[in-house]
Amino acid sequence: MSIIFHEQAKEFHLFNDKISYVMEVMANGQMEQLYYGKRIHDRESFHYLHEEMPRALMAINVPEPGVLSMQYTKQEYPAYGTGDFRSPAFSIIQENGSRICNFVYDSHRILQGKPALTPLPATYVEAESEAWTLEITMKDALIGAELVLSYTIYETFPVITRNVRFVNQGEQELILDRALSMSVEFSDMNYEMVHLSGAWARERYVKNRKLEMGIQAIQSTCGSSSSEQNPFLALKRPDATEQMGEVYGFSLVYSSSFLAQVEVNTHDMTRVMMGICPETFSWNLKPEESFQTPEVVMVYSDQGLNAMSQTYHRLYRTRLMRGIWKEEARPILLNNWEATYFDFNEEKILNIAEKAKEAGIELFVLDDGWFGARNDDLRGLGDWFVNTDKLKDGITGLSRKVEALGMKFGLWVELEMVNKDSDLYRAHPDWILSTPGRFESHGRHQFVLDFSRKEVVDYIHEMIGKVIREASISYIKWDMNRYMTEVYSATADAKDQGGVMHRYICGVYDLYTRLTEEFPEILFESCASGGARFDPAMLYFAPQTWTSDDTDASERQKIQYGTSFVYPLVSMGSHVSAVPNHQLYRKTPIQTRANVAYFGTFGYELDLNKLDQEEFQQVKSQVAFMKKNRKLIQQDGDFYRLLSPFEGEDTAWMVVAQDKKQAIAAYYQKLNKVNASWLRLRLVGLDENQLYEVKGAQHTWQVYGDELMHAGIVIDREYLNREGGDFASVIYEIQAV
Repeated sequence: MSIIFHEQAKEFHLFNDKISYVMEVMANGQMEQLYYGKRIHDRESFHYLHEEMPRALMAINVPEPGVLSMQYTKQEYPAYGTGDFRSPAFSIIQENGSRICNFVYDSHRILQGKPALTPLPATYVEAESEAWTLEITMKDALIGAELVLSYTIYETFPVITRNVRFVNQGEQELILDRALSMSVEFSDMNYEMVHLSGAWARERYVKNRKLEMGIQAIQSTCGSSSSEQNPFLALKRPDATEQMGEVYGFSLVYSSSFLAQVEVNTHDMTRVMMGICPETFSWNLKPEESFQTPEVVMVYSDQGLNAMSQTYHRLYRTRLMRGIWKEEARPILLNNWEATYFDFNEEKILNIAEKAKEAGIELFVLDDGWFGARNDDLRGLGDWFVNTDKLKDGITGLSRKVEALGMKFGLWVELEMVNKDSDLYRAHPDWILSTPGRFESHGRHQFVLDFSRKEVVDYIHEMIGKVIREASISYIKWDMNRYMTEVYSATADAKDQGGVMHRYICGVYDLYTRLTEEFPEILFESCASGGARFDPAMLYFAPQTWTSDDTDASERQKIQYGTSFVYPLVSMGSHVSAVPNHQLYRKTPIQTRANVAYFGTFGYELDLNKLDQEEFQQVKSQVAFMKKNRKLIQQDGDFYRLLSPFEGEDTAWMVVAQDKKQAIAAYYQKLNKVNASWLRLRLVGLDENQLYEVKGAQHTWQVYGDELMHAGIVIDREYLNREGGDFASVIYEIQAV
């Protein structure tokens, strides 16, 4: 058993071979965390780790002569108002207006396995022996409410997952004004906070800051996990690097507005909290009802940031993604969006598809513009029936013609949105999120359907379900192209308006559930103007996400590098697009465009008919390379970051098979350098005593693993100059002899 309860000490110890998490029931009945970090031996009591002493101005939370104060205690799930003046994890407004609560330990249960968090997505186990779960029930007798603190520890991962469930067993309505998923505290502030920030077309840039006293936080308030901030942060020791040092990771399995906050008090105590953003949330909890918070996945590493990332990669690839595509390498696709935009007909599409087949591509994807009166982004969104002026035989006929070429067929949709110039809006103008008497903000000429209402979700499900049932569809790209404004539901009571955002994303999860259960063979890819909803919860339904609308090879190095801090390569939608690039108008070598896109799902977003013969032959070679290596890159390999694009002009990374017999390394330069200094690329993750054959930069040689890791590969600058100079790159294939 990985969870022990010491009854006399009233202490819990969660542990596996890598980590320990210790907490106790305090004298006031509340829960205190005593230790979280590298595995330590169990003992009958860890109470010596509890610290208390009288201090000026502090409120005492036990009868005299005790000196227990919540202000200086590492609480498991802190409340406000009884002596702790830091930010609380939860807040409950009662009928008399009070927010004061006193949840004390009532009972607990330890069970093998991991319960589901329905209706929310979460990590899971395939066998009960893979994990143990502790549920601690805390009760507030005055208001008749309970909260259940849930912890799951995996046997083979340095992972603990956290969530909280609120249950109203009293007679009054309670307003959850704040309901975060977890809180964890550290005794010192000697950490740096790592997070992923950006904007459209530059998502998930790596940011690093030293902790200071006060609050440092990231959040989204837009109804999506967002391009601006990702629901992840890590605390690392200042001397921690990619390959060494202590790191704590926190990742929220949720797709809507969130808060991730680190607060340091003036006694150097550090509190990390994560969950639904309080700014956009309140929940009317009626008697006999409950509320479930999303899951936080906590990862500990004593071997640097890369080991943290590899844990997230393995866990999310094997115990978050589901269905047949969890274990499958991704088909190589071609998407027509940047090739045609809205300007296409069946003949043009089939012409592009035929050339794609000639190149060895396996999946053709038809993007926006196939439905309703959709000839631009001003109209038609929400009318999920085929535009037969463009496609004379409909999606049914086109999909079968593409399959007759020897490829699978995929389709783009944006199910959560509507144009006002559409049959759907004209029939149901009250189905959008809008506040009575207020201006209705628009984005990309579209409005957000109210997915907090079941009848709206039912309608969209029936429309798109009919299209899928009548055609032969193997892939669906599910887009979402604007944030929420004027969030108000026409059918919700006043007290329930604060829960509309949460109910909305539960409606999205519901539609995903229905479609993935009815069509389990379809590969879903989520998208939100690129990467505005790249979060773990989406991977539960759609095992890959369009990483960014920015397809420039140089910019993608930053985007994919940052994304890899949490998300596995197989989840990153990555394409080779045309030049000049449609976002930056930059020209990069087609070799480099492919060398970046290999480290993801891989595909093309251009018209191959417009390439010259030499470039087309390169495409055929690239497709063959990916087919040969995609299982290593996407499924079997461990990803290592080598050189950061945020710290210099070079980027490098690699994938190593778990048996260390095979690896692929990539080096990318930005601008060409005149009379440049020497550069050695030092690899990691190999077997020091293994002899390898290395192919790259038109050379093949044999060398031992220790040389590759400690002496490194000499980067051939002349080769890079000849191959394109600016934005040139090289791939090294490494195979055990």
